[in-house]
Amino acid sequence: MNTEPDELLSGTRQLIQACINGNRAAQNRLYGLYADKMFGVCLRYAKNREEAEDIMQEGFMQAFRSLHHFKFAGSFEGWIRRIMVNCAIQSYRSRMKIYPVLDLDHPQVEQMSSEDILSKIQKKELLEMVQNLPPAYRMVFNLYVFEGLKHREIAAMLRISEGTSKSNLFDAKLLLQKAVAKSLKIAKNY
Repeated sequence: MNTEPDELLSGTRQLIQACINGNRAAQNRLYGLYADKMFGVCLRYAKNREEAEDIMQEGFMQAFRSLHHFKFAGSFEGWIRRIMVNCAIQSYRSRMKIYPVLDLDHPQVEQMSSEDILSKIQKKELLEMVQNLPPAYRMVFNLYVFEGLKHREIAAMLRISEGTSKSNLFDAKLLLQKAVAKSLKIAKNY
């Protein structure tokens, strides 16, 4: 069942067919329609803008090569987003090395509501905090929080154990809590 309105679906179907037929203007239009949203997805998985741009470029190349596989069974945005996430995972796997385990002493971090945090910290600063997580933590955090995957699924995708996935998520959250607390403390002193 498709979640897009009929008129949008009809236009999307025509646009996708034109892209499959090699129409460069249609390909540019399709890219323009989804580039900003997909860059946001890639940016969460990447360490910096340049890495996000590389992931997005590879994602769009794969999407254009695979357009003929899109069956209009779901939203096109969801389909292309999945490609971007898979490209981010492939990028992560290709760079995967043995990372040192961070020794996280588990101090008590002041609990704040999401609204409190968001009112005091800019979205860009939060994105930077996620980008500064160690690669394995960042990948698990994004897959769990933003993609809604279960630890079993994450473990299979990243070729790690389910326990490692859970541990990485816990440690990622702890590091983010520390970064938020530090940012709020610095802001409070100004």
